[in-house]
Amino acid sequence: MNYKMIGRFLAQIVTIEALFLLPPLCISLVGGEQNAVRGFLLALAVMAAAAGLLFALCRGGGGRLFGAKEGLVCVSVGWFFLSLLGALPFWFSREIPRFVDAFFETVSGFTTTGSSILPAVEQLSRGILFWRSFTHWIGGMGVLVFLLAVTPSSKNGSGFTMHLLRAESPGPDVGKLVPQIRKTATILYLIYIGLTILNIFFLLVGGMPLFDALCTAFGTAGTGGFGIKNDSMASYSPYLQNVCTVFMALFGVNFSCYYLLLVGGVKNVLKDEELRLYVGIILVTILLITWDIRGMYASLSEALHHAAFQVSSIITTTGFATTDFGLWPAFSRSILLGLMVVGACAGSTGGGLKCARVLLLFKSLRRNIHKVLHPQKVQAVRINGKVANESVLENTNAYLAAYIIIVVLSTIAISLDSYDITTNLSAVLSCFNNIGPGLEAVGPLYNFGGFSDISKLVLSLDMLAGRLEIFPILILFSRSTWFRK
Repeated sequence: MNYKMIGRFLAQIVTIEALFLLPPLCISLVGGEQNAVRGFLLALAVMAAAAGLLFALCRGGGGRLFGAKEGLVCVSVGWFFLSLLGALPFWFSREIPRFVDAFFETVSGFTTTGSSILPAVEQLSRGILFWRSFTHWIGGMGVLVFLLAVTPSSKNGSGFTMHLLRAESPGPDVGKLVPQIRKTATILYLIYIGLTILNIFFLLVGGMPLFDALCTAFGTAGTGGFGIKNDSMASYSPYLQNVCTVFMALFGVNFSCYYLLLVGGVKNVLKDEELRLYVGIILVTILLITWDIRGMYASLSEALHHAAFQVSSIITTTGFATTDFGLWPAFSRSILLGLMVVGACAGSTGGGLKCARVLLLFKSLRRNIHKVLHPQKVQAVRINGKVANESVLENTNAYLAAYIIIVVLSTIAISLDSYDITTNLSAVLSCFNNIGPGLEAVGPLYNFGGFSDISKLVLSLDMLAGRLEIFPILILFSRSTWFRK
């Protein structure tokens, strides 16, 4: 294990996080928010000390091996560091006085989950509100992808950078858009920034104040869902809600599709099976829910409006809300619960199982059924006309097994708090799939503040495991990760 190189990366991550604290600090300074300013300054001091200590202790080590194991450890430990240090402004400012709550809120922000322990977010200062939403945007694409984009590549960079990209990027199979990893990371972030700016523009056109537009766009781009109002998006105009509906769906698309569009690969995008499945699920579920809730609203168009918003919000794991969908009929709520599991596309900022994995699982199941009927026939699983690697299929099956085990164990663990089974299961699914609101006691009008500290830590681990696709977290608990056999 190359501990020194891992330490150097952690030091760089902490340094970048400290730089990201500067915009909310400036907002607090301009607004005269003394408690928030103190919180940010103390957090910056701790980050500076941590980064300096790591740099001092981890000199050298660059020439040693940095493999897949180091990449996974670097990503998982890095996200723990991000969350622990990112919670400090909330805690030092006393706007979230308990550190467990501050940690939960920060993990929820960086993992783009949007689950909150706060009963009244409008009581927070503007600087703290900005930082809370900004964590979504930082975590949406991933801080290590940002690190790969802005740091110069070394002569051996193609080795360790690919391990980092694979460990942090969502999806069953992560590849490069272009031969150089740094250029791939740069392209991803430029697309991300471009879509975010476009989102802000359309929100401003609709009359949304600049501060609101920035925070809303951060939540939409990162598919996070932290709102700056207690009613999430309900008090904004239908136009602004529709803008969010469209952009939530756009950020749930695999970013490689946007790259293909930029380089003229329109036909390849239209033939993409995952994109077709994603769009198909959205359209079908919108129609089904609209039909189911048509009697709850003044007109069919209003029902369609709310159905489209919530489907886009849940399948992309954003978590914004325009209405209390916890009051919808069981049929609609069951559909939303299913969308929580399915999630968005691989290679997007969305969470969940991912449409690519769902596609692979269905095709693998179909192949196994054919094998039972025709044992001698050899049949490959194809995605977009290409044969899927057997290792990808094995990893997908392993991911599903780990997914089910973690959901079951987490639901049992938080059941000690005596909430009903719907609340517990939806809380775990919403945290593990990085969605935000669940059903019943954790619905869109409620929060997670009533859970015990142990349950909050369990749900925080679920959020991290869901954002990092399970395995980077699981390897931390493996003896072989830390010791040679």
